[in-house]
Amino acid sequence: MATADPSVSAKQAQAQQVMAQIQQLDSNLERARNNYDSANVKLHAIEHSLAINRIGLHVARSNLVIAQKDLSQRLVSIYTTRDNQSTLAVVLGATSIDDLVNRIESVQSLSTQDVAVVHQVVSFKREVTVRQHTLVHDRRAQTALVRQRAAAKARIASQLGRQQRLYNSIKGEIAHLVAMQHARQLALERQAQQRLATYQPPGQNPALDLSTGLTPPAPPSQYTGVVGIAMQYLGVPYVWGGATPSGFDCSGFVMYVYAQVGVSLPHYTGAQWGMGVPVAYSDLEPGDLVFFDGLGHVGIYIGGGEFIHSPHTGDVVRIDSLSEAWYAATYDGARRITSG
Repeated sequence: MATADPSVSAKQAQAQQVMAQIQQLDSNLERARNNYDSANVKLHAIEHSLAINRIGLHVARSNLVIAQKDLSQRLVSIYTTRDNQSTLAVVLGATSIDDLVNRIESVQSLSTQDVAVVHQVVSFKREVTVRQHTLVHDRRAQTALVRQRAAAKARIASQLGRQQRLYNSIKGEIAHLVAMQHARQLALERQAQQRLATYQPPGQNPALDLSTGLTPPAPPSQYTGVVGIAMQYLGVPYVWGGATPSGFDCSGFVMYVYAQVGVSLPHYTGAQWGMGVPVAYSDLEPGDLVFFDGLGHVGIYIGGGEFIHSPHTGDVVRIDSLSEAWYAATYDGARRITSG
């Protein structure tokens, strides 16, 4: 009877360990991209705020110049005609903007016209000051976000390099392992297709979800059909950042499949987690999104306790069970997409 070559078995065990490391790196990369994309969104908002404030500051400064000119003309008029000396005394005696406001409010002899002129100066001066402070704050926030984004990009580049080196070190063993999985994947696909053909949506009842506590019942899934679409891409290789049938990463796969039914999803797990409604583990239906490892990974539930996903570098789109050790230990929860 033939016996397995112990060196081959050891190599395969090493390959399994390295693939687990690669899987963790892919999750880390997804989180780094979440941070990068989040920084981009915030940066765009700040840049928009900066643009508005620059325009507002320019307008406020122009208005202040006009108001100051009006006030100067009024003071000259008062001085030369000796008309309502109270206004002159109030303005010249003020030591600050706040002092000027207090003086205006305390002196009853000022005319309505003079009060309006002085209030205009005070108002525009304050607006200039506020907008200047806002610009300083936004520029600091902008600088911090640029640094944050650069750091996230550097982490991504570093982890991609390390990942590629790990993958190259056991490339042959990984190919062998993938080939061994192929027959199992074909059987899982047949079972999933049969299950989907006879699928009947369950009744909706509140259930206790271990990760989120009491989860209210989600509306029935509208997108069980995405499972059949997803399974058309079994065997497509994992490519980090990929979102086409030539190669998918985890969130790119989910985004692409849902796009086929007219639903636009973002290309990173953190934003996909924010879509739809939460679903309790016991209420999962085909088409629900399942998340793992601190939102570092995502797949599509296909029923029977299984899900389809693009796992990590060196692997392909495949079916796995939620009860498998890593997925069970790192399960974050699920979301049901409810509309396009």
